[in-house]
Formats: sequence, structure tokens, C-alpha cells
Amino acid sequence: MARQKRWWGQGLAAVAVLAVAGCTAIDNPAAPRASDAKPSASPSTGTPGGEADAGTLPGVPSAEQARTELTELKVAPHGSMSGYSRDKFPHWAEQGEHCNTRETVLERDGTGVTRDNECRAVSGRWVSVYDDKTFTDASDLDIDHMVPLANGWRSGANTWTQEKRKAFANDLTHPQLLAVSAASNRSKGDQGPDEWKPPSHAYWCTYARAWVSVKSTYELSVTEPEKTALTKMLDACPA
Repeated sequence: MARQKRWWGQGLAAVAVLAVAGCTAIDNPAAPRASDAKPSASPSTGTPGGEADAGTLPGVPSAEQARTELTELKVAPHGSMSGYSRDKFPHWAEQGEHCNTRETVLERDGTGVTRDNECRAVSGRWVSVYDDKTFTDASDLDIDHMVPLANGWRSGANTWTQEKRKAFANDLTHPQLLAVSAASNRSKGDQGPDEWKPPSHAYWCTYARAWVSVKSTYELSVTEPEKTALTKMLDACPA
């Protein structure tokens, strides 16, 4: 199926996210290019199952759009982990004014966040949407990759350039990064939705929509069990 490549026209949206975060965007060799991925889903309208319940996570499509995107994803078994290394996905890239991707997400996802001169969050309040736990110490939080790096590797990222893998690992435009409790992130590991789901059932709808959106944007494959699990999670979204 021919699919139009769309993606790197999202630069203005990325700048807007960084502006909210208080960091200045800088030239980044991993910045999106039009030939490498599809654009994020168009903003939802705030209808049930839409972006209104997605919190700070950017680019989350409606449940209806996610269902459509899921039907278009390539279904294939997991590929080999041969050659995989987290170093092949350079993450927490510099975002300007001493800020990196981690600190940008902490600012975006928290409330009342204050930073030191090195852009490190020194106070604030964060609610981990995976397990509904509240934190006031940024060191208790991890920045989760919605589609884990290893999962991305097994579903197509092994063929990408290092530049594109860096963009995937630092994506502030699509629903790929969010601040959650370290415990929930480490429990998830590199597992797909057929193997791990957020302990908070209330987040399953948003989680499935975000997962499908990232896989669709980067044209990554899904396994049959993964697709089945995502379908069931999307079926639980409000009508």
C-alpha cells in the first residue's frame, strides 16, 4: 500500500512545545526531514476518546483515527535483536539553554516546576499516569518512550540511520515521551501492549491511541498479539 511520507513538516509544532517548556530550540541534526516519516495525527477535537483526556501528551489521535491507523500497520513477527544497543538511539539530546529532552518533558508534564541554572527540575509536582502516583521529586521519575527503543528496533528501526533513531528517541512532537514513575517504566521495560499495560486501566485508551500513532508515524510493524491487544484497548475507549 502506497503511503505518503509526511513528518518533518512538524518543526513548528516542535518549536511550540519547546517554547512551553521554557527551552529554546536549536539546530539539531536529528530534526525531522520530510522523507523519513509521516506527520503526527491531526489534532483531535476534544470529543470523547479524543485528545481532551490525553493530558500533556502531544499529538494523540482520536480513538477512531487510531483504529484506522492500526488497520494500516504492517503485521509481522518481531525482528532480531542482533546489533541492538541503546547507544544507537542517542537520547536526551540538547534542546538549548542547558536543557535536554528529559528536562523538557519534566517541565511539560509537571505543574509548578522550577529549575536551577542548569535547567534541572528542582521542585514541582508530577502525576504518573501509568499508576496514578504523585511525586514532588524529579529523581523519582523516568521519561518513558511510549514505543520502547528495543521494540522499535525489532519492528523496523534497525534499518534506520542513526540520525532518524535519534529523532525517534527525542521526539517532542508525537506522543512518544512522557514522565512516569520509575517503577512503572522499569516494569514496562521493552514490552508491547500484549505483554504489559499501565496499572491504571483509565489510561489504557490514551495509551493505545498513542502507541498506534507512534508506530504509524514511523511506519513500524506490529505483531499479531500486539495488534489484538491494541484493538481491545481501543474498544474500551468512550463511545
